[in-house]
Amino acid sequence: MASLTKRRIFVVEDDINNRIITHTALMMQDVRIEFDRWGRDTMGKLSNFGKPDIILLDLMFPNGITGYDIFDKIRADPRYDNVPIVAVSASDAATSIPRCKEKGFNGFIAKPIDTDHFSKQLEEILDGQSIWQGF
Repeated sequence: MASLTKRRIFVVEDDINNRIITHTALMMQDVRIEFDRWGRDTMGKLSNFGKPDIILLDLMFPNGITGYDIFDKIRADPRYDNVPIVAVSASDAATSIPRCKEKGFNGFIAKPIDTDHFSKQLEEILDGQSIWQGF
């Protein structure tokens, strides 16, 4: 199984508490994490960060921006063609999971994340598996 050690993880998340939980869940894994808070300059921040191993993307943002919009921008850039993008969201899984699958996301992890399983879920996605976990 793929390890998260030395992996580069880019997270687009507007909620400070969710950023703290994500960081805490991953900090013991020796990963490099970069956060983009609002999704307005994701492409610039992503470019400055360099190619990530995985992108974690919230679906709901203020000011009319959605994770689906950000997903489209990332996928329009060929540098990120093979980078897995996973929705990490509190949105209704019953409607979000089918939409994420249709868009081409590599998985969906419902919030609140299960910190005991989060790293393993990301490792599985990096191994080419899909995770479609909703509550």
